[in-house]
Amino acid sequence: MCRTLAAFPTTCLERAKEFKTRLGIFLHKSELGSDTGNIGKFEWGSKHSKASRNFSEDVLGWRESFDLLLSSKNGVAAFHAFLKTEFSEENLEFWLACEEFKKIRSATKLASRAQRIFEEFICSEAPKEVNIDHETRELTRTNLQAATATCFDVAQGKTRTLMEKDSYPRFLKSPAYRDLAAQASAAPASLSGSSLPEPSHT
Repeated sequence: MCRTLAAFPTTCLERAKEFKTRLGIFLHKSELGSDTGNIGKFEWGSKHSKASRNFSEDVLGWRESFDLLLSSKNGVAAFHAFLKTEFSEENLEFWLACEEFKKIRSATKLASRAQRIFEEFICSEAPKEVNIDHETRELTRTNLQAATATCFDVAQGKTRTLMEKDSYPRFLKSPAYRDLAAQASAAPASLSGSSLPEPSHT
Protein backbone atom coordinates (compact mmCIF):
# COMPACT_ATOMS: atom_id res chain seq x y z
CA MET A 1 0.00 0.00 0.00
CA CYS A 2 1.44 3.33 -1.06
CA ARG A 3 1.46 6.33 1.22
CA THR A 4 3.14 9.65 0.62
CA LEU A 5 5.95 10.56 2.96
CA ALA A 6 4.30 13.91 3.59
CA ALA A 7 1.44 12.13 5.32
CA PHE A 8 3.65 10.86 8.14
CA PRO A 9 4.50 12.87 11.28
CA THR A 10 8.09 14.02 11.04
CA THR A 11 9.12 13.31 14.63
CA CYS A 12 8.39 10.89 17.43
CA LEU A 13 7.23 13.87 19.50
CA GLU A 14 4.54 14.68 16.94
CA ARG A 15 3.33 11.06 16.93
CA ALA A 16 3.20 11.03 20.72
CA LYS A 17 1.31 14.33 20.76
CA GLU A 18 -1.20 13.07 18.18
CA PHE A 19 -1.82 9.83 20.10
CA LYS A 20 -2.27 11.77 23.32
CA THR A 21 -4.82 14.02 21.64
CA ARG A 22 -6.71 11.08 20.10
CA LEU A 23 -6.73 9.18 23.38
CA GLY A 24 -7.84 12.30 25.20
CA ILE A 25 -10.80 12.64 22.85
CA PHE A 26 -11.65 8.98 23.41
CA LEU A 27 -11.54 9.46 27.18
CA HIS A 28 -13.69 12.56 26.95
CA LYS A 29 -16.31 10.65 24.97
CA SER A 30 -16.29 7.90 27.58
CA GLU A 31 -17.02 10.57 30.24
CA LEU A 32 -13.87 9.65 32.14
CA GLY A 33 -11.66 12.39 30.75
CA SER A 34 -12.03 16.06 31.61
CA ASP A 35 -9.85 17.51 28.86
CA THR A 36 -9.86 16.40 25.22
CA GLY A 37 -6.25 17.39 24.75
CA ASN A 38 -4.72 16.06 27.95
CA ILE A 39 -5.11 12.49 29.19
CA GLY A 40 -3.49 13.44 32.50
CA LYS A 41 -6.73 14.89 33.85
CA PHE A 42 -9.43 12.53 35.11
CA GLU A 43 -12.54 12.78 37.18
CA TRP A 44 -11.66 10.22 39.82
CA GLY A 45 -14.18 11.73 42.25
CA SER A 46 -17.14 10.14 43.96
CA LYS A 47 -19.45 10.79 41.00
CA HIS A 48 -17.60 8.24 38.92
CA SER A 49 -15.93 6.21 41.69
CA LYS A 50 -17.25 2.81 40.57
CA ALA A 51 -16.73 3.55 36.90
CA SER A 52 -13.26 4.94 37.59
CA ARG A 53 -12.26 1.84 39.54
CA ASN A 54 -13.48 -0.45 36.76
CA PHE A 55 -11.78 1.69 34.14
CA SER A 56 -8.48 1.72 36.03
CA GLU A 57 -8.54 -2.07 36.31
CA ASP A 58 -9.30 -2.26 32.61
CA VAL A 59 -6.39 0.02 31.70
CA LEU A 60 -3.89 -1.92 33.82
CA GLY A 61 -5.09 -5.17 32.30
CA TRP A 62 -4.10 -4.05 28.81
CA ARG A 63 -0.41 -4.52 29.62
CA GLU A 64 -0.94 -8.04 30.98
CA SER A 65 -1.61 -9.56 27.57
CA PHE A 66 -2.66 -8.68 24.05
CA ASP A 67 -5.75 -10.87 24.52
CA LEU A 68 -6.92 -8.71 27.41
CA LEU A 69 -6.44 -5.58 25.33
CA LEU A 70 -8.47 -7.00 22.44
CA SER A 71 -11.22 -8.21 24.79
CA SER A 72 -11.67 -4.68 26.18
CA LYS A 73 -13.87 -2.23 24.30
CA ASN A 74 -11.91 0.65 25.80
CA GLY A 75 -8.63 -1.10 25.06
CA VAL A 76 -9.52 -1.60 21.41
CA ALA A 77 -10.51 2.08 21.11
CA ALA A 78 -7.26 3.26 22.73
CA PHE A 79 -5.14 0.87 20.63
CA HIS A 80 -6.93 2.04 17.49
CA ALA A 81 -6.15 5.67 18.39
CA PHE A 82 -2.48 4.70 18.73
CA LEU A 83 -2.41 2.78 15.44
CA LYS A 84 -3.86 5.76 13.58
CA THR A 85 -0.79 7.77 14.58
CA GLU A 86 1.36 5.07 12.99
CA PHE A 87 -0.85 4.80 9.90
CA SER A 88 -1.43 1.09 10.56
CA GLU A 89 -5.01 1.07 11.84
CA GLU A 90 -6.03 -1.18 8.95
CA ASN A 91 -4.59 -4.19 10.79
CA LEU A 92 -6.90 -3.79 13.76
CA GLU A 93 -9.85 -2.84 11.58
CA PHE A 94 -9.37 -6.02 9.55
CA TRP A 95 -9.14 -8.13 12.71
CA LEU A 96 -12.35 -6.57 14.04
CA ALA A 97 -14.10 -7.04 10.70
CA CYS A 98 -13.19 -10.75 10.81
CA GLU A 99 -14.56 -11.08 14.34
CA GLU A 100 -17.90 -9.59 13.22
CA PHE A 101 -17.83 -11.71 10.07
CA LYS A 102 -17.72 -14.91 12.11
CA LYS A 103 -21.02 -13.99 13.75
CA ILE A 104 -22.95 -14.02 10.45
CA ARG A 105 -25.27 -17.00 10.10
CA SER A 106 -26.83 -16.33 6.69
CA ALA A 107 -24.87 -18.00 3.85
CA THR A 108 -25.89 -15.23 1.45
CA LYS A 109 -24.78 -12.46 3.79
CA LEU A 110 -21.61 -14.39 4.58
CA ALA A 111 -20.59 -14.51 0.93
CA SER A 112 -21.32 -10.84 0.22
CA ARG A 113 -19.60 -9.68 3.38
CA ALA A 114 -16.57 -11.86 2.66
CA GLN A 115 -16.21 -10.20 -0.74
CA ARG A 116 -16.39 -6.72 0.79
CA ILE A 117 -13.75 -7.57 3.41
CA PHE A 118 -11.49 -9.01 0.73
CA GLU A 119 -11.83 -5.92 -1.46
CA GLU A 120 -11.28 -3.55 1.45
CA PHE A 121 -8.35 -5.26 3.17
CA ILE A 122 -6.84 -8.16 1.21
CA CYS A 123 -6.66 -7.62 -2.54
CA SER A 124 -3.75 -5.74 -4.07
CA GLU A 125 -4.20 -1.98 -3.94
CA ALA A 126 -7.09 -2.35 -1.48
CA PRO A 127 -7.93 0.96 0.26
CA LYS A 128 -6.92 -0.54 3.62
CA GLU A 129 -4.57 -3.28 2.43
CA VAL A 130 -3.07 -5.27 5.30
CA ASN A 131 0.49 -6.51 5.29
CA ILE A 132 0.27 -10.23 4.47
CA ASP A 133 2.33 -12.45 2.21
CA HIS A 134 1.30 -13.41 -1.31
CA GLU A 135 0.61 -17.02 -0.35
CA THR A 136 -1.86 -16.00 2.36
CA ARG A 137 -3.54 -13.54 0.02
CA GLU A 138 -4.05 -16.19 -2.64
CA LEU A 139 -5.25 -18.75 -0.08
CA THR A 140 -7.83 -16.26 1.12
CA ARG A 141 -8.89 -15.56 -2.46
CA THR A 142 -9.42 -19.29 -2.98
CA ASN A 143 -11.41 -19.57 0.25
CA LEU A 144 -13.85 -16.96 -1.03
CA GLN A 145 -15.01 -19.33 -3.77
CA ALA A 146 -16.97 -21.15 -1.07
CA ALA A 147 -17.08 -18.64 1.76
CA THR A 148 -17.35 -19.97 5.30
CA ALA A 149 -16.92 -18.33 8.71
CA THR A 150 -13.28 -19.47 8.73
CA CYS A 151 -12.19 -18.24 5.30
CA PHE A 152 -10.18 -15.34 6.77
CA ASP A 153 -8.68 -17.25 9.70
CA VAL A 154 -5.15 -17.53 8.30
CA ALA A 155 -4.96 -13.88 7.24
CA GLN A 156 -6.53 -12.73 10.49
CA GLY A 157 -4.08 -14.82 12.52
CA LYS A 158 -1.06 -13.39 10.72
CA THR A 159 -2.33 -9.86 11.12
CA ARG A 160 -2.93 -10.44 14.83
CA THR A 161 0.58 -11.85 15.28
CA LEU A 162 2.03 -8.82 13.51
CA MET A 163 0.16 -6.44 15.83
CA GLU A 164 1.11 -8.40 18.95
CA LYS A 165 4.82 -8.53 18.11
CA ASP A 166 5.15 -5.09 16.55
CA SER A 167 2.52 -2.47 17.40
CA TYR A 168 1.42 -3.72 20.83
CA PRO A 169 4.85 -3.34 22.52
CA ARG A 170 5.14 0.20 21.12
CA PHE A 171 1.66 1.00 22.40
CA LEU A 172 2.63 -0.08 25.92
CA LYS A 173 5.84 1.98 25.76
CA SER A 174 4.12 5.10 24.46
CA PRO A 175 4.17 8.07 26.86
CA ALA A 176 0.41 8.47 26.55
CA TYR A 177 -0.34 4.90 27.69
CA ARG A 178 2.29 5.04 30.43
CA ASP A 179 0.71 8.25 31.76
CA LEU A 180 -2.72 6.64 31.61
CA ALA A 181 -1.48 3.52 33.42
CA ALA A 182 0.10 5.68 36.12
CA GLN A 183 -3.20 7.45 36.67
CA ALA A 184 -5.00 4.10 36.78
CA SER A 185 -2.51 2.72 39.33
CA ALA A 186 -3.06 5.71 41.58
CA ALA A 187 -6.84 5.63 41.26
CA PRO A 188 -7.60 2.64 43.54
CA ALA A 189 -5.56 4.18 46.37
CA SER A 190 -7.24 7.54 46.07
CA LEU A 191 -10.67 5.93 45.86
CA SER A 192 -10.13 3.68 48.87
CA GLY A 193 -8.87 6.64 50.86
CA SER A 194 -11.89 8.81 50.15
CA SER A 195 -14.54 8.96 52.82
CA LEU A 196 -18.17 8.26 52.09
CA PRO A 197 -20.85 10.52 53.57
CA GLU A 198 -22.34 9.32 56.83
CA PRO A 199 -25.89 8.01 56.49
CA SER A 200 -28.48 10.34 57.93
CA HIS A 201 -30.45 9.21 60.94
CA THR A 202 -34.02 10.37 61.19
